[in-house]
Amino acid sequence: MRIHTIRQRLRDLGAKPIHEQRVLRLWSQALPQDSGRRQLQDFLPQEVREALPALVAELEGLARLRSQHPGDDGSARLLVELTDGQMAESVLLPRDGLCVSTQIGCAVGCVFCMTGKEGLLRQVGSAEIVAQVALARTLRPVKKVVFMGMGEPSHNLDNVLEAIDLLGTVGNIGHKNLVFSTVGDPRAFERLPQGRVKPALALSLHSTKADVRAELLPRAPRITPEELVEEGERYARATGYPIQYQWTLLDGINDTEEELDGIVRLLKGKYALMNMIPYNSVPELPYRRPAWEKAAAIARNLHQRGILTKLRNSAGQDVDGGCGQLRARHTGATGRKVLPIRAEAQREQSKP
Repeated sequence: MRIHTIRQRLRDLGAKPIHEQRVLRLWSQALPQDSGRRQLQDFLPQEVREALPALVAELEGLARLRSQHPGDDGSARLLVELTDGQMAESVLLPRDGLCVSTQIGCAVGCVFCMTGKEGLLRQVGSAEIVAQVALARTLRPVKKVVFMGMGEPSHNLDNVLEAIDLLGTVGNIGHKNLVFSTVGDPRAFERLPQGRVKPALALSLHSTKADVRAELLPRAPRITPEELVEEGERYARATGYPIQYQWTLLDGINDTEEELDGIVRLLKGKYALMNMIPYNSVPELPYRRPAWEKAAAIARNLHQRGILTKLRNSAGQDVDGGCGQLRARHTGATGRKVLPIRAEAQREQSKP
């Protein structure tokens, strides 16, 4: 289901743009369609009013809550069922944030993530993306939406940008509170600046070494860390938002002094924020998170060397639900990935 499909259906019923906007605004904000000062019979055309109950029921059915897993940190992992029975994951974040999924599965195949184990199964439509937000808003306020759930947003650009446009206009989400996360697809760098809603940008870096990054993100575009930062800096200066660089800390793999030196070399003087995220351990995968003390020392080291760094804990650690784990447990997708040769060698070298 696409947002433009909903608009076309409303137009076919005689709705004008102002009528479409009202229906989409109330739906995306999880408000009843009879909300507001103007009565439906005084505002919407009769055919639209008559079709509205069925349309609302259809929109509410785009994303249904299958299960909820609250965490001690104030987050909650949501397993969301779509109309065809496929399962997506959303995460209610502390401080009124929400992480949404843009694909079922993923083609990038990050070796430390469960989502990519089955490859890409299908795209999530723009209306299904917004439906995750509407569903979350029935549970708590949502003032920030990050596109960091299942899938690679740049591989589903039309749907993601359509959802961003709606959320950044009638959806009542500030533009800088819409965060587009990508491994660095050139198509995203080309199209993001063209939209009337320009989201903040988060780039998955994970290593300053091109060969190591290629092993960790085996099917990501072959863009070097230097090129990735250059593209990010250009977008940051154009929008006025700092780039959020994402770095999943993997014990013995990308937490070395050499990598820290590389981060300083790449990001010194850039309009950037480094998010250090200790790995959310997945029992089916061989990677492990470093000790919190070590992670804190890494963040402190970078901060002292002029790199604005935040040490973040992946939400819902205690409910063991990250990186596609909820969906994997539901579908029975298990198994272990083999460590890349370089990563395995680094891990062996790190042992005492």
